Amino acid sequence: MPVRLLLLSACFSPAALSQQTYTWNQIKDRLEKTNPTLRASDDSIAEAKVMEITAFLRPNPDLNFTTDGYQIAPNQGVWQPFSGVLFTTGISYLHERDHKRELRLESAKKNTQIAASQRDDTLRNMLFNLRGAFVSALQAKAVRQVASENLESYDRVLGVARDRLRAGDIAQVDLMRLDLQRVQYESDLQTAEVNVRTAKIQLQQLLNDRTPVEQFDISGAFDFSENLSTLEEIRHLALDARPDLRAAIETVEKAKSDHKLAVANGSSDPTFSGWWTNNASFSNPFANNTIGGSVSVPLRIFDRNQGERERTEIDVRRSERLREAAEAQVYSDVDSAFATLNSSLALLRPYKTKYLEEAMQVRDTITFAYQHGGASLLDFLTAQNDYRTTRLSYLNLVGAYLSAANQLNLAAGREVITQ
Repeated sequence: MPVRLLLLSACFSPAALSQQTYTWNQIKDRLEKTNPTLRASDDSIAEAKVMEITAFLRPNPDLNFTTDGYQIAPNQGVWQPFSGVLFTTGISYLHERDHKRELRLESAKKNTQIAASQRDDTLRNMLFNLRGAFVSALQAKAVRQVASENLESYDRVLGVARDRLRAGDIAQVDLMRLDLQRVQYESDLQTAEVNVRTAKIQLQQLLNDRTPVEQFDISGAFDFSENLSTLEEIRHLALDARPDLRAAIETVEKAKSDHKLAVANGSSDPTFSGWWTNNASFSNPFANNTIGGSVSVPLRIFDRNQGERERTEIDVRRSERLREAAEAQVYSDVDSAFATLNSSLALLRPYKTKYLEEAMQVRDTITFAYQHGGASLLDFLTAQNDYRTTRLSYLNLVGAYLSAANQLNLAAGREVITQ
């Protein structure tokens, strides 16, 4: 019976539960579906879309009913309160001129376009944060792998050193110094474990994911690529794809529509009225029922919407300047990110083609020489530390490259580097 209980507890332990591993594309899709900030932005677009209905509504007609002429004294001894009463029923309607409704709808549609572009810009910035957390997790996992390999390799060296101590080839103090050095490798591994866990938690926070961190994992290539587009190509891509620049352009167009609407609102809108009257007391028996009509036109002598026309004209000019500033920001972002990325590549190339191999050769050569009495303990420890430092420096440079690539994607408004 105790054996069965032990097996059941092992099956339902957190470590035994299946771990879900996500690629970058899966992580990105989950962000767009689950992030509450993005869903709130979607509601803002729907709200702006509904405002288009309000903008295109026609004015409501006015219906009125009037009575007059009640008698206050009896006629020939008979009380007849409605015998000479005047009944009038009428309807009036304000006619909007100069395409006011169409201009209001045009302005509302452009406001919806701006809301959509702002939502895309929110997604762009959130993808930057998500990609940064994803790269941090990949880097932490790569560092953990290297730290684990270094610890295993060092443990093998310690095993050989213990054999040499038993054989009398080295002194006890040398083994103690080697054993003390192992603490650094253990510390590297523990720090890497904490960094992996922290990066996963950050990813889950962006995804609004409540899965236990032990069941959440990611996978992806932690490497660099030299296949880059030219700076001019990325500039053109950014000008076409950046949603904040698109929103600035759409703001200019909306400001122009608002100015045209302000000009149209300065025109006079006539009110057409019609009515039917029943006058029982009229002396002409054929004129008891009459119809009539009128047209009322406001005289725009003092108020011709001058202030709003001037304000919207200034708003057009201000929006155009902001668009120019947004375009200049696009160029600045792309150029800076491109320069940072090329700088990372310039540092990575010699590491991959030269320094990593040299550090490994030096370590293996000094290790072999030390194990056979041809090198000092200090030389051995120095070679081990140089190899460890070189590997970690390389991983940090790859992480810096991927972060720079993420920054370039943010600047371009799309993934120009998908690795």
